[in-house]
Amino acid sequence: MTGSQPVNLTSLRHLNLGGNDFNASELPATGFERLTELTHLNISTPSFAGQIPPGIGLLTNLESLDLSTRFYIVDQEDDKARKITLSYPSWGLSKINLGRLIANLGNLRELYLGFVYMSNGGEGWCNALVKSTPKIQILSLPFCKISGPICRSLFSLRSLAVVDLQENDLSGPIPELFADLPSLSVLQLSRNYFEGLFPSRIFQNRKLATIDISYNYRIYGSLPDFPPNSSLINLHVSGTRFSGPIPSSISNVTGLKELGLSANDFSTVLPSSLGTLKSLNLLEVSGLGLIGSMPTWITNLTSLTELQFSHCGLSGSLPPTIGNLKNLRRLSLFKCNFSGSIPLQIFNLTQLQSLDLPLNNFVGTVELTSFWRLPYLSNLDLSNNKLSVVDGLVNDSVVSSPKLEALSLVSCNISKFPNVLRHQDEIHFIDLSNNQMQGEIPRWAWETWEELFFLDLSNNKFTSLGHDPLLPCLYTRYINLSYNMFEGPIPIPKESSDSELDYSNNRSLQILDLSYNILNGSIPSCLMEKSSTLKILNLKANQLHGQLPHNITEDCAFEALDFSYNLIEGQLPASLVACKNLVVLDVENNQIGGHFPCWMHVLPKLQVLILKSNKFFGQLGPTLANDEGKCELQQLRILDVSSNNFSGILPEKWFRKLKSMMTVSANETLVMKDGEMYGVFSHMTYLFTTTVTYKGLYMTFTKILETLVLIDVSNNKFYGSIPESIGVLGVLTGLNMSHNALRGPIPNQFASLHQLESLDLSSNKLSGEIPQKIASLDFLSTLNLSNNMLEGRIPESPHFSSFPNSSFIQNAGLCGPPLSKECNDKSTSDVVSHPSKKKSVDIMLFLFVGLGFGVGFAIAVVVTWKPCIGK
Repeated sequence: MTGSQPVNLTSLRHLNLGGNDFNASELPATGFERLTELTHLNISTPSFAGQIPPGIGLLTNLESLDLSTRFYIVDQEDDKARKITLSYPSWGLSKINLGRLIANLGNLRELYLGFVYMSNGGEGWCNALVKSTPKIQILSLPFCKISGPICRSLFSLRSLAVVDLQENDLSGPIPELFADLPSLSVLQLSRNYFEGLFPSRIFQNRKLATIDISYNYRIYGSLPDFPPNSSLINLHVSGTRFSGPIPSSISNVTGLKELGLSANDFSTVLPSSLGTLKSLNLLEVSGLGLIGSMPTWITNLTSLTELQFSHCGLSGSLPPTIGNLKNLRRLSLFKCNFSGSIPLQIFNLTQLQSLDLPLNNFVGTVELTSFWRLPYLSNLDLSNNKLSVVDGLVNDSVVSSPKLEALSLVSCNISKFPNVLRHQDEIHFIDLSNNQMQGEIPRWAWETWEELFFLDLSNNKFTSLGHDPLLPCLYTRYINLSYNMFEGPIPIPKESSDSELDYSNNRSLQILDLSYNILNGSIPSCLMEKSSTLKILNLKANQLHGQLPHNITEDCAFEALDFSYNLIEGQLPASLVACKNLVVLDVENNQIGGHFPCWMHVLPKLQVLILKSNKFFGQLGPTLANDEGKCELQQLRILDVSSNNFSGILPEKWFRKLKSMMTVSANETLVMKDGEMYGVFSHMTYLFTTTVTYKGLYMTFTKILETLVLIDVSNNKFYGSIPESIGVLGVLTGLNMSHNALRGPIPNQFASLHQLESLDLSSNKLSGEIPQKIASLDFLSTLNLSNNMLEGRIPESPHFSSFPNSSFIQNAGLCGPPLSKECNDKSTSDVVSHPSKKKSVDIMLFLFVGLGFGVGFAIAVVVTWKPCIGK
């Protein structure tokens, strides 16, 4: 208004800006400190950019501070929880110092910081709260990346009523002192890394209405006998190692609304008293010992809105009475043995939003349009059954069908691309992998699914994209088109329909898998040089040629690159040094040349380097003595340089720099998490494979092993002696130095390789005796010393006697079993005994990469083997 005076807000006591859209504008850097009377400040679900203004930390009268991003769980299947947030937590990208923020907020009673990332490592966050907020009652810090154990001093905050620390990196035991907080009503600790016995005394805190310790996989304990009139409303122990019986006294908890019992170690009997919990809204149960048909009392629970049976032995057809649960919004029956056809009564569940039936034995032909009778359906998963999914009758109702957000039809015998999806313009997640679809992908798919962020069409028979190579994928973060028959140039997502491609502006794509197709041409430079979001690029097994792009910029986000089995020439781009998060690099079977890439020593996370079957030359490691510090690959766990033209003497000192091959840290998890933005879906799994020679076999690993530590320098031109320093690589599991010109003895230091399972030194010029102590390597199951000049008696031990002739042949001087050549009297050896035997082993390494929208994907290498006799 004309002539109006500026509004003075300095006496404001309540300010609520929550839930608004400020279009990424910045909060004023100054001014908040002038609101000295403010007691309640809410800037939740922020759409601001930039930093949290420091003036907020000077509002000494604040009693309630909310800077969180709201979220809610829409679906939860073990570690596949799907979350929706109402906006991006923009300032979560710049971590805050909690101690600095709350240092002057001594009157604070409520603190909500969900999705605000903390820079206070270890117990810093905990000590800061104790020091600065003695009156705190509500503490809500979900998704804040806080870590370490919960500090003991936290329990001096006697007014705590709500403790929400879910989805963080907290570890150690859950403190028993939670039982002594007199006002505590909500204890939410799910999805952390707590371990040890859950203190049963916490159950005795009569004020507690919510206990949620779910998906802390190392927590164990048992349920108590529940007294009458228990105050519990929500109890979640799913995803823990809780065991023992589920007490029938659970019926005493008459006000129970949510009960999560998906812990596989519970006893096999579900008490029928569960059927008396008429207020129950959520029930989750799992356990392979749980057999028989679905309990009949389930249909008594008419208040249920969510029902989940998982990883169980329940079998038989679903009862028609399932249709009586008219309030169900989520029905999840996965990884059980349910069979028969999907009952028509499911379509009576007209409130259903999520229907998950994967990994069962359901049979029959299913029409997709039949699910359009469920008007609120947003998530449908029928994967990995014995179903055949077809379109169904297409009519006007298809246009008014429910708007799906997620559709998974893996291994559903689909032969034709579902045309009924033409009108699903709000879908975010589509997995149609492992089917028999062929021909071209319909053009309408690319143009209709504008909000798609996850697309998996792998393992089909597609031959054409149905679109030009510049795909209109504005928000897509994961594209997997592997194992098809696509031809032509590499398809590249772009941000808009403009003819000019600027891949740097694509804000979304983080995983692109085009492996195992027939793509040709060169790799577009924009795919590597202008991408600041792409984390996984898999182009394995195509017909790509030319050189790798060479001008990779400093904002490189790559964590895994696989160019193996192509026709790529030239050299590795030295600009890869910009990719500080790179963990896996595989260029096997190309035409790449040059010296060993010592410049990779600046890549602090590199663990897997596969250069096999190329044209590399020169020596391994530094070329000059004064360059030794410039070639230390300290994090490397898998090194394969076999079948190249490397030559020279293997460097003694260089092997001593392979620190990650020496010992396993007590806290070694090899888990890499990242993910600065959360959103719709999370915790999906991307499978990354690699191929190496192991135990004499050419093996493709479908996950990366936690304790698989390999060196393969075979089929080169190395000469001189075997470096004794290899003996310090204490966690080495496989060593292949075959088909070189190595001379001298087998180092006695190899007897220190106690984790060694495979040793191949064949086809060299090694001499001397086989070290006696090598026979004491209990885990050694594959040994090949053939085609050398070794001599003397083969060491005798029960273990060594299991190796075949082929392990020792073509060594003229060797004698003794298993060879037929007997030793003369001068040949002596000690007999080595072995107290233990190797058992079957499953080992795995998960290298998690976080995706925007909170999708956590695993790059992994895994193998299962049994003790075998040497090759």
